[in-house]
This record gives sequence, C-alpha cells and structure tokens, in this order.
Amino acid sequence: MCRHLAYLGPEQPLKHLLLDPPHSLYRQSWAPRRQRNGTVNADGFGVGWYADGDPVPARYRRSGPIWADQSLLDLARVVRSGAVLAAVRDATLTGADAEAAAAPFASGHWLFSHNGAVAGWPDAAAPLVSLLPPVDVLSLQARTDSAFVWALVLHRLRSGEAPDYALAATVRQLAEAAPASRLNLLLTDGETVTATAWGDSLWYRAEPGPAVIVASEPYDDEPLWREVPDRTVVTASRTEVRLDPVEDLVSAPPKEHCT
Repeated sequence: MCRHLAYLGPEQPLKHLLLDPPHSLYRQSWAPRRQRNGTVNADGFGVGWYADGDPVPARYRRSGPIWADQSLLDLARVVRSGAVLAAVRDATLTGADAEAAAAPFASGHWLFSHNGAVAGWPDAAAPLVSLLPPVDVLSLQARTDSAFVWALVLHRLRSGEAPDYALAATVRQLAEAAPASRLNLLLTDGETVTATAWGDSLWYRAEPGPAVIVASEPYDDEPLWREVPDRTVVTASRTEVRLDPVEDLVSAPPKEHCT
C-alpha cells in the first residue's frame, strides 16, 4: 500500500526523479514491481520539495491518481530542488479525507510519508491515543492511520528525540499494539532522510554528486541500488548511509536531536 521516495543531492527538475525513470514513482502508481500489498496506488499523491534559503518545504498534493493530473507535468518540468519527498497512495480506507490524507504530511521543516497500514485500524491504535497531547489529537491532519502515525512521530520530534529513535520507537509501539501492521516510514528535513523498513520493500541508492535516494523500490535497473533488510532504520545524508536494526535503536537510551 503506497510507494514513496526521498532524494537529497544536486538540484534537478522534479520530473527527473518522479516521471522520467523507466520505473518511476509515476509508473509505480499503476505498475509497482515490488509492492507486497495492493497493486494500484490511485487514491492520491503528493510531492514536497525544499528551495535554497528556505527551510520550510512546499507541497503539491491531490486526491486523485497521479496519472490524471495534467498540472503536475508542467510543475515537475520547471520546479528544481535538491531535496524532495514524494508519494503515491493506496488508501487503507478509500476516500478518507481526500487531499488532506495524501502524503507528504508536513510540520515546520519536516516532511513525512507512511507506506503500509495499521492493522485493525482504528480500534487497535486506540490505546496509543493517550500518548498524545489532546490538542494533537484534535488537530490531526486527516482521519487516517497514516495521519495518526505522523502525529506520534511528530510528538517525539517536538520532544527533542533524534529522527532515527523517534521512528524506531513509534514503529515498535505500533507493532506491539497492532502486530500485523506494515510500517515503512519516511522522514526528511531537507538535510537528512530517515526511513524504516517494516513489512514492505525499501531500497536506497548512494551515488556520486554526492546524492542519495531512499525509495520503496528502485526506479531503474542500475546496479547502485541496495535493498534494506526488514525491521531496519535507514539514516542518510548526501554523503553517508547508515543502517540500524529497529530493536537496537529502541533498546538504547533516547537520542536527542539538535537543530
């Protein structure tokens, strides 16, 4: 359910990342090659990008399939960025909250996407609501499992936790509450990318430039792609990629994040 991608590297048109590759995110909306659940991602899409000198990203989101949006073709042709997060959506509950439910979700300098589903939603997640301040629950960006997952992650980030620990701890809590959940999370602040592989495919590609791509699946057949083991956290910058088992991160003391 869903496909997503994050890129850090030299500035380039969005179309070079999202539309042009032979197995691009655009094509993955109807013909994913490695998606383990669902086959068509037609319940919305979104792209977020960062401009030089502005830490707050822009977003373009729609509730329909990416292939039906003619405006994206022009947008992706002229907009250039060196930091991008994009996703195509296969909804857990079709039609829920339309555009507001399409990733990337955003707050301040953060962009976030969830590829997967919280099993037994919403009943299984109900015990975790008490972990959030009431105002966070009342201001959820959509009434979906992904929006709730984002609220849990964002609360940890606002509390000062490092992104890798915040994602790992959130995944562990959700997996304990709803064991059959698929929890591939993707987070960026325009300088680093943090992601989890938990129940679905995840790959990364580090290349000269320097640049890095973290994605649900490779968008071409170049040999630079590496698969991420399940139950792993990826932390990537333009020059470095680190892989840590989720359990190793959550068993260590929480790491603080400096901004």
